[in-house]
Order: sequence, then structure tokens, then C-alpha cells
Amino acid sequence: MKKLITTVLLGCAMITAGAQSKDSKMDRFIDELMNKMTIEEKIGQLNLPGSGDIVTGQAKNSDIAGKIKRGQVGGLFNIKGVEKIKDVQRVAVEESRLGIPLIFGMDVIHGYETVFPIPLGLSCSWDMEAIEKSARIAATEASADGICWTFSPMVDISRDPRWGRVSEGNGEDPYLGGQIAKAMVRGYQGTGDKTFTTNNQIMSCVKHYALYGAGEAGRDYNTVDMSHQRMYSEYFYPYQAAVEAGVGSVMASFNEVDGVPATANRWLMTEVLRNQWGFNGFVVTDFTGIAEMVDHGIGDLQTVSARALNAGIDMDMVAEGFLTTIKKSFDEGKVTKAEIDLACRRILEAKYKLGLFSDPYKYCDVSRVKKEVYAPEHRQLARKIAAESFVLLKNDNNLLPLSKKGTIAVVGPLGNTKENMPGTWSVAADFNKATTVVDGLKSVVGNKANVVYAKGSNLTTDPVLEDRATMFDRSLKRDDRTEEELRNEALQIAKNADVIVATLGESSEYSGESSSRSEIGIPDVQQRLLMELLKTGKPVVLVLFTGRPLTLTWENENVPAILNVWFGGTEAAYAIGDVLFGDVNPSGKLTTTFPQNVGQIPLYYNHKNTGRPLAEGKWFEKFRSNYLDVSNDPVYPFGYGLSYSQFDYSDVTLSSTAIDSNGELTASITVTNKGKMDGKEVVQFYIRDIVGSVTRPVKELKGFEKIFLKAGEAKTVTFKITPELLKFYNYDLNYVFELGDFDVMIGGNSRDVKSAKFTLK
Repeated sequence: MKKLITTVLLGCAMITAGAQSKDSKMDRFIDELMNKMTIEEKIGQLNLPGSGDIVTGQAKNSDIAGKIKRGQVGGLFNIKGVEKIKDVQRVAVEESRLGIPLIFGMDVIHGYETVFPIPLGLSCSWDMEAIEKSARIAATEASADGICWTFSPMVDISRDPRWGRVSEGNGEDPYLGGQIAKAMVRGYQGTGDKTFTTNNQIMSCVKHYALYGAGEAGRDYNTVDMSHQRMYSEYFYPYQAAVEAGVGSVMASFNEVDGVPATANRWLMTEVLRNQWGFNGFVVTDFTGIAEMVDHGIGDLQTVSARALNAGIDMDMVAEGFLTTIKKSFDEGKVTKAEIDLACRRILEAKYKLGLFSDPYKYCDVSRVKKEVYAPEHRQLARKIAAESFVLLKNDNNLLPLSKKGTIAVVGPLGNTKENMPGTWSVAADFNKATTVVDGLKSVVGNKANVVYAKGSNLTTDPVLEDRATMFDRSLKRDDRTEEELRNEALQIAKNADVIVATLGESSEYSGESSSRSEIGIPDVQQRLLMELLKTGKPVVLVLFTGRPLTLTWENENVPAILNVWFGGTEAAYAIGDVLFGDVNPSGKLTTTFPQNVGQIPLYYNHKNTGRPLAEGKWFEKFRSNYLDVSNDPVYPFGYGLSYSQFDYSDVTLSSTAIDSNGELTASITVTNKGKMDGKEVVQFYIRDIVGSVTRPVKELKGFEKIFLKAGEAKTVTFKITPELLKFYNYDLNYVFELGDFDVMIGGNSRDVKSAKFTLK
């Protein structure tokens, strides 16, 4: 067994540097305020009703204004518009007994009115600076419209693409997810002593704590069951990284953890989040999360509300369990004054940090909206980032980039829709400002080419299913013609075209919350259309819209070029044109594994080995860990993505083949652009701990660098390796490194790597 090198721990994990230093001035202010508050007013601060302005669930709250006047509301969410917010804030400040300002939140997930790619797409840029800028712009626009709190980032790790909310996360890897979490928090809040100092910085809320992306069968809100060792090793880090970045709030998840719903799980909310990680902000439930615990089967509304407060929940979103039952529980001795005071203090501290006590109208400058929302410079950056999020999956015979000439036939149900371009959870978007693919391509080619369009098919054969997949005014305007009539129209325009751009895949609401799928291929009627388009003999480019990994085995074998554009936001159409015609060289890399079929799920790159692994290069061997009917391989591995350039990797060079527990070494590789176009490449750095006291993954991402290389240029990329980088959670949940041998792997994706070995002595 390898020698164990441990670190100083508290409980199961290190306390991080996430907690901010105490502010004595703030403490005195809040002490004085709380001394004036009744128990009912303290409980009122814990209540977060929905405004009804934007609907994200089924419940509604009534008599909002009356409750605000009575001191029964701590904040509101999903109210849009600075004038409305200013008016509501005036009621709180001028018409309630103590004049405590409200905090206003919204689901600003991947932009406000300037919408960036869905988070899964954004993660495929692997560009932390761009991701931080997207959050900065989102905060600027939202705050200009009165919002001071966003329920973002979502950092749930998911290895099951049947789950619709994989679209809102950053993929399957905890290290990459953690880096993105930090970038988003910095973008929303600012950093260090500059946090919340201006009126265009808003409070971030990391979600959904915890394990929400690991629901059984990929079904939303479903049960989660995993070991603590796996929680710490594979799922916790992105939440912890957000805490390290100083995130102001945390949202509890819907699922259970260890048989107890997260919203009532004291171990999760207090022991891990606060005692181990040092979080000192406030915790809010998800939408009706407290009331839903009744259906989980752990008590009536009074019981589950008390359990949530006992666990460390500070704010109740929509359910009003705190508002209607906590006083009774207090009178009956089921909750304590100290618990109520602590939750109230945390809400008041958040308002103080945001500057709302010194200026309740800090975020109500009505002059900002016209200048800062949907500004030209924001749209320009959104277009650039969208192009960098697209992933080129296939490009036989360099079909792409296309020439700006001849006739280009755009075919498919997603080619002429504005509403679906921004993607799921773009609640503040103005669909009228979005652009269709057809119009975007026309803009990019100008008068150099002729762009024509035919729908070709509906989204699905089943109109009921299509209705479910096009909610929230995202309708594709279902065509009543027969499948044959729609297809024949498309084949007629394709016959006269030089190239066919097939705009197929999912609609924006085919993924997202409550949009789990049991089959994750391109929908039936669209696939039949694609087959017929290929039979024309014309070059076909599949422009794939999706919010999740899809099963693309047939498409990969038969379609010459596939560009995955996710849902790229308000500027997506122009960005698609930029990439299709070579004005931008694609550089996106997948952050999720694409399986061959749903039977392989869960499929992810950083899996463990078995005692009977399949030999490399083998398809099947009896009594080995494999399938009878399909190989173990994905269609596209984690980290995969092509370019219009070709990037060659040298062998890995190590500065030393051994280090001690106080040392470090470097791993270097030279990357050369052998293509004719300048381009960007994401150089990925993986490590395998070959022998451990517990089983270790076959590889783990430990670093990456996105580099720009001119045609013919070479660059050496270097990664530093220290014992700290080699730590993991052992059987006792101590965070340790162990002496022994390690593999270093560097390459352009998780499968195609160059390797070297070193020893930690």
C-alpha cells in the first residue's frame, strides 16, 4: 500500500478561504435593527414569494403588497423592470414599520436581454475570461433593470444526458466545473474588496446544493443515492469552488441526500457547507422546496418547515412554510429564537453587503436601462462567445468552411425560428430581437450567395410531444401539411442548391427543467428528413441544435459535416454564419461525453477501472466488462472538438521523473498548427494515480490552456505538477496525496493524448 500523506482537516474536509472577514460596523447595525424587530418581522425576512411577473413554476403568492407592508417579505423574485421594482421597494422602505429594503432576484442564467449560449454550450468554450465577461454583462444588464440577485451559476455535475437540466450545467467534470463556478461568481459579484461596490454588481447564488444532477434514471427531481466518498471526489467540488470565490448565497436542491431531502439535511447545509467549507452567506430553498418535502414523506408543512430551519435553511422560496408555521413551532419549542435570529441575520447581512440599507434604490437608476441593456458592445461579445462555444463534430473532406457563393438551402424546423435561438432559461429575452438562422446566414454572406429555406418537417411526428417541447411561447408553429408534403418541398429547393444546411435537433425547451427524455436522438421525423437530404447527393452540413449530448451514431457514420451549435443566444444566428463560412475557426470542445445509445448511460471519461477491464483496442471479450451488442466507446469523448486547422502534439517532456512531497515538476508539450488557418486549441492536461489506497479514476482533468496559433506556428504549453495537485479523498474522507507512480496525459481531448510517467517519492 502506498504511503499516506495527509493534510490538516476539520471533520472530513479542509475549511476553505471562502468565508469573508467579519465586519464590525455591519454587526453593530444589524444588532441594533434586530433589537427592534418582533419575532414575526424576523420570520418575515425569511419569506421569498414570487411576484407572478415571470412564471417558473406552478405556485403563486397572493397579497404581496399587504405582506410587504406588514414586514412579511424579505425579497421578491422574477419581477422585471426597474420602474416596477422601484415602486415595490418604495412600499417596503416607506410603508412598512421598520423600512427594511427588499432583495430582488431573477433567473439570470446565461445573460439578461443579451443572451449568451446556454451554460453547457458556454462551458465548451473552455475560456474562463469569456465566461466571466458573460456573467459581468449579465450582471450589468440585470442590475440596470433593478435586479440585485441572480440564481446562477448552476454547477451540478451530471453524467446522464437524459436529464434535461444538463443544459444548465457545465458538464461532467468537477475540476472544469469548479473553474467555471469561480469565473461566474467573479463576473456577477466582483472580487475581493471590490465586491458589490458598484450598482452593476449583483449577488450570485450557486445551485443546486447538492447532487441534483445525479438523479436516478435522468428524471428531474428524482432520488439520489451515493457514497460520501463519491460526493466529495466527484460532485462537491464545483459548489465548494463557488464558496471559495465568495459566493453570497446558495440554493438547496430538490433531491434527497442520504435519505433526507437536501432542504432538511443538516449534515449538508451546516456540517459540510458552513463548518467544513466556511460559507457565511445565506441559503435559500428552490421553488416550493419546503412544501415539497411533504410529498417526500417526512412530515406535514409545519414539521418540514421546522426541519428546514433546523438544518440551516435561511429563506423559503414561494412555499411560505416559514411565514405560516415557524411562529407556531417557536411557541411549541420546535425551533429556537437563536435559529430564527441566525437566519434573519444572514438575510440582513446580504442586504447590507449589497448596499441596500445605505441606498435602497441603489439598483433603481432608471437612466441605465436604455444605455446598458442589449447594448451593441454586449451583443458583439455575445456573438464572439457563441462562435467559440460551437463544437465541430465532423468535417469529412474539409466540407467546411463553406464558400460564400451559389445557392445555400437551409432546411429544417429550427432554421426559421427566433424564439428557440436563445435556449432554455432565457426568461428576460425579447424574442423579437433574436434572429433566425436564415436571416443570420443572409447577413453574413450579403449579396455573394443566395440563401433559401424550407421547413422540411415538424419538430416531431407527435403534436402533443412537440407542444411539451415548445413551452413558454417558444412555438415552432406546427405545420399542418403531411410529412411527405413538407419533405417534398424541401427536396425541391435542395435540388437547385449547391449545399444543404440542415438545421435539426432539439427545440429550446426540449431540454431544461422538467424536460427529461428517455430517448435522446434527433427526433424521428427530422431523422427521416435528414436521410432523404443525403440521398440527393448534395453536400449536407448538419447544424445541430441541442441542450444535451445526443445519440448520433448514425449521423456520425453518414453525415459529412456536423456542427453542434447548442443554443447560442440572441446572436447565435450570426455566429453560426461566422463559423459555417470560415470567418471564425471553431474551437469548442465537448464538456460531456456523447454515447452511442442510451444503454451506455452513464458514460463519462473519468470512470474507474474494473477488475476485468477490456483490453485496449478490443471490441468484445467474454468475461470482461463490456456489452454484447455495442462497444464501450462513445461517439465523441469528453474534450473532443475539431477545427478547420490541424493541431499536432509532440511527445510529453517532464522536467523530472520523480519529486518528493515538497517538490514540483513541469510537464511540457509542443503544439503545432499544421493547417492553413489561424486557430485556437484547448490543450488538456490529465493525470492518473496508478495505485491508491482506494480505487482511482483512469484519468482526471487537472488543467487546461486555450491557445491561439497562427497557421504554421508552434507553441510549448507547460503544466506544473505539485503534490497538492495529486490530492484526493481517501476512504476516511481525508484529503491526501499518496506516494507512488502517476501517468501524465496531454492532448486535444480525453481520448487522444500523449503520455509520460513520474513518481512521487
